[in-house]
Amino acid sequence: MGSARIAFFGGSFDPPHVGHVLLASWALSAGGVDRLLVVPTFAHAFGKQSVAFEHRLEMARRAFSVLDPARVETSDIEARLASIERPGEARPSYTVETLEALVRERPTQSFRLLVGADVLGALPRWRDVERIEALAPLLVGGRAGHASSAEGRSVAADVPSFPEVSSTAVRARLSSGRSVAGLVPDVVVEYVTQHGLYGGPP
Repeated sequence: MGSARIAFFGGSFDPPHVGHVLLASWALSAGGVDRLLVVPTFAHAFGKQSVAFEHRLEMARRAFSVLDPARVETSDIEARLASIERPGEARPSYTVETLEALVRERPTQSFRLLVGADVLGALPRWRDVERIEALAPLLVGGRAGHASSAEGRSVAADVPSFPEVSSTAVRARLSSGRSVAGLVPDVVVEYVTQHGLYGGPP
């Protein structure tokens, strides 16, 4: 990928929804980056429980498959780091460690950290956020229902706000048997149904 500019898009993706895909599409079309690297979290830093990593990795691959495949990569790097650098440890994944590993693997590439405005308020809780921003300056998309600035970080005035869709709400709908049509890519709904995830029918 040479000296490409990469948008690093990390998250639990439990499950990925249309808000994720729209944010990714914006980054590729108007965010000043060449490629998108989707990185499902292996073990959440704040202790959130998720379905198995293998399911989330595959759902992410399917969700972002609607975008240009030549510009989008879904990576299992956090699982690889856990098995190689932290074998046997029940340690969470930290974005700063993942970015440091990527910079070592891809020294000719530059990174931006793609986040929605809903994440801005939580950034101070992240491990070594100043180092993260040095490795991958923020690329922030608006999010309906969330402030456009927090802790000195802001969304540019001309950045559109994306729909207020959350994985938490999607899981709640699935577990109660309600439809998630229009909220989750069809290919992800098919996968969830096939595997009986989130309390849905097998």
